[in-house]
Amino acid sequence: MVDLEAHAGRGGLLRIYIDHEEGVSLADCELVSHQIGAFLDVEDPLPGSYALEVSSPGLDRPLRTLEHFRRFRDEEIRVELKEVRDGRRRLKGRLLGVEGEEILVEVDEVTWRLGLAEIAKAQLVPAY
Repeated sequence: MVDLEAHAGRGGLLRIYIDHEEGVSLADCELVSHQIGAFLDVEDPLPGSYALEVSSPGLDRPLRTLEHFRRFRDEEIRVELKEVRDGRRRLKGRLLGVEGEEILVEVDEVTWRLGLAEIAKAQLVPAY
């Protein structure tokens, strides 16, 4: 599991994103959906009704952990910072990798060093 979205209320939704180094097939999504669905039916941890969706993170997958950033080194990413830094809140550039606890992103030939705590949202930019 790489991400989870939950929306309560009318038309509630529980969306679970799964990933694997070799990719995610429809059969993988179905298997996880059945397993989690059975658990939810027995335990009933969420109030109200909701739909369960299981899918891959997609081409514009979110990056949340240092391992995610390590795995996608040299890819183009988009980052939204929690607070404005050097006059910018949004960055788009090449992911150089991870050094210690910092994520290195090259934007307009400048290397930005970011801590996970500074990042509100990060995702891959699909190469079409």
